[in-house]
Amino acid sequence: MAVKTDSYLMSINGEWVGSELDTLDVVNPANDEVVGTVPHGGEKEAEQAVEAAYEAFQSWSNLTAHDRAGYLKKLNQLMLDNQEELAQLMTIEMGKPINESRGEVKYAASFIEWFAEEGKRVDGDVIPTHAAGKRLHVWKKPVGVVAAITPWNFPAAMLTRKMGPALASGCTIIMKPSSESPLTAVKLMELCEQAGFPKGVVNLLTGSSSKIAKVVMENSKVRKVTFTGSTEVGKTLIRQSADQVKKLSLELGGHAPLVVLDDADIDLAVKGTVASKFRNAGQTCICANRIYVQEGVYDEFVEKLTKAVKELKVGNGTDESVDIGPLINQDGLDKVKRHVDDASSKGATVMTGGEPITDNGGVFYQPTVVKDVNQSMIVMQEETFGPVTPVEKVSSDDEAVQMANDTPYGLAAYVFTENVSRGTQLIEKLDFGIVGWNDGGPSAAQVPFGGMKESGLGREGGHEGIEEFVESQYVSIGLH
Repeated sequence: MAVKTDSYLMSINGEWVGSELDTLDVVNPANDEVVGTVPHGGEKEAEQAVEAAYEAFQSWSNLTAHDRAGYLKKLNQLMLDNQEELAQLMTIEMGKPINESRGEVKYAASFIEWFAEEGKRVDGDVIPTHAAGKRLHVWKKPVGVVAAITPWNFPAAMLTRKMGPALASGCTIIMKPSSESPLTAVKLMELCEQAGFPKGVVNLLTGSSSKIAKVVMENSKVRKVTFTGSTEVGKTLIRQSADQVKKLSLELGGHAPLVVLDDADIDLAVKGTVASKFRNAGQTCICANRIYVQEGVYDEFVEKLTKAVKELKVGNGTDESVDIGPLINQDGLDKVKRHVDDASSKGATVMTGGEPITDNGGVFYQPTVVKDVNQSMIVMQEETFGPVTPVEKVSSDDEAVQMANDTPYGLAAYVFTENVSRGTQLIEKLDFGIVGWNDGGPSAAQVPFGGMKESGLGREGGHEGIEEFVESQYVSIGLH
């Protein structure tokens, strides 16, 4: 797919709109080229989208789950048929290596497929009565209009993980992707149109996050907001939702620990660490950010990890051989540099990497391993969101648990041990919603995704994911 600058539009009530608005440039962080523009929508467009979704909800929610599944199955197939175009768009707008982008398209489509079927299994209940002449029922009803606000790092999967259960349950949806990577969302909207979704069921807004969010948080016709992003913004949405007691799902920040016990398969632990840490250049909410290795295997682990990281190739994500793409922007690069420089100044040793790459015009940082870190260093306290692996030595299972839990976040954690008893006991003490045991890639459509503590509210994926989009209505029937 040739890189070219195209003007894209947003979609409200089945119409492509926004040509009269100012535009936002979408920039490829691998080379600083403008690869597209999108309309700079605001409050007016958001209000129009809310009205469209509200009107469409009346008929969409009355369709059978089987009928709604038909639309979703068409969308799933269209995504797979258009995998390469979606992947290329993803790579040029946010830098992800092309093979990772192709994988994300399949992963994103799997949520549409999963919830097409799961929507048929939103069961109510019949409860044994406490009195003759009564019948007690629980019915499940779609919550209503949903607004989905998603980040730049997974432009397809973060949308479909919300679209799938919302649409399958009978809700209508307003999608607001990040302004740094909206082009994939535009293509997904085109595929929704091709799948035949009725007007207003799916709407796409681009532009001002603050102005659009203001409308969806204040308009009572929006009954549910699902958001993936920073904990700081998530807390703001919680406060803004209070006036209407608006239903929220929040997938927020993480600071994932990875624990390697002294009986671990070290080669497997290294492979899992690289898979988790360096996917998307470390710009994922569940990537391993803090590595705790027991002293008996510490040196071996660091040596093998360093060797593996040195072999990773950095470059433009359109190159099939590239393992690590760019960071999303200069702010992201500056944060990574600050974390590594702070660790070095406090006595940590950089085993490989440790510097920005400045000779290619993009926003790149060398894949980095830092050993002998400690809890005083910023890299062990803040989510780096970059290709940096800090490794700290621990002496016992209890010390590893204590350090792993010493964070306000609780999204994901990883444990490598070959001992079932040790692993089970250690994991039971970890305060994280997702745990990979000898597994650096635990995500899947059929499992619940979400965190504890300040990492969010609710779950996405699995059968739990669709429950976030329905309300339970208890009905007591008096017979006479």
